[in-house]
Amino acid sequence: MAPRRFTAETTATELVADLAANIKGKVILTTGPSPKSLGEAFVKSIAKASPALLILAGRDTAKLEQTVQAIHSENPDVQTRLLELKLDSLTAVRKAAETVLNEWTDVPLIDVVVNNAGIMATPFRLTEDGYESQFATNHLGHFLFTNLIMPKILASKSPRVVNIASDAHRFSPIRWGDIHFNRPDKDGEESKPKYYNKWRAYGQSKTANMLYTLSLAEKLGEKGLQAYSLHPGVIQTNLDSSIADWEVDMVGLTEADRGALGNLTAWDGLKFKQHDQGVATHVFAAFEGSLGEKNGAYLLDAHVADPATEEYVPWARDSVSAENLWKLSEELVGQKFDF
Repeated sequence: MAPRRFTAETTATELVADLAANIKGKVILTTGPSPKSLGEAFVKSIAKASPALLILAGRDTAKLEQTVQAIHSENPDVQTRLLELKLDSLTAVRKAAETVLNEWTDVPLIDVVVNNAGIMATPFRLTEDGYESQFATNHLGHFLFTNLIMPKILASKSPRVVNIASDAHRFSPIRWGDIHFNRPDKDGEESKPKYYNKWRAYGQSKTANMLYTLSLAEKLGEKGLQAYSLHPGVIQTNLDSSIADWEVDMVGLTEADRGALGNLTAWDGLKFKQHDQGVATHVFAAFEGSLGEKNGAYLLDAHVADPATEEYVPWARDSVSAENLWKLSEELVGQKFDF
């Protein structure tokens, strides 16, 4: 049966009511559900449907506690647990995964992982591991964390991973020769971020989210795992905290989008959503039962994106690129995952 068709106006409230039976009793781990984020809106919305446990993972547990209080103010009986997870540090990611796998003996499985955390259009920075911060935070951290806790995900009867991507994947493919934007032009030259563009770096990280999703579906689909990526829409959240002046930033973004790339969206303008609309696709991706035949799909406006009519660019749906990124990511995190 084909998934039902929803629109940009569809809300999480509507979908939670519709999919309540699929949410009830589930253990759901969400990264980045801090106050005023899409992650917070998502966990608050699904709390109404009686999940067994909501795991909130993020770098600032004090902020996560604020989200817990917001959840309990409306749904006091929902069980919650906090996990410190700093995605821009591979050491910290391994520590968080160790906690989930070996310390939380009372949590034998995780039904759904929603990789929601991220940063956007930030100034150039290398992480402690030497990697460009948007690629490291948005992709590598989630790649390592999700793969490390995979035993508990696969212990579920209906395991699912949801990676929050963006239509900003159109800004950049994977820059295979210069992932971190600091490759010297010639031997002996000092490494500098000469070609860094914060929007292309963000786009590369979102393309990576989508290719990782394809790999999960390909490698683990036979073991029952479903994996989906999605564009939530344009919503004002704390994700844009690094943008000092949107009017200034939009000029450069529009010039690149129209002049360098010729993307149709650049002429359409931004169509903003409210938070309840913005996390509708989160709910759809995490709990819609009819998606199984579309494993690995990219979703938008609570439906499977059509590359023939909607913005879903070729470099984000290429199986060869997906496999190459998997191998590169293994190399960068220093660990192979032979599922």
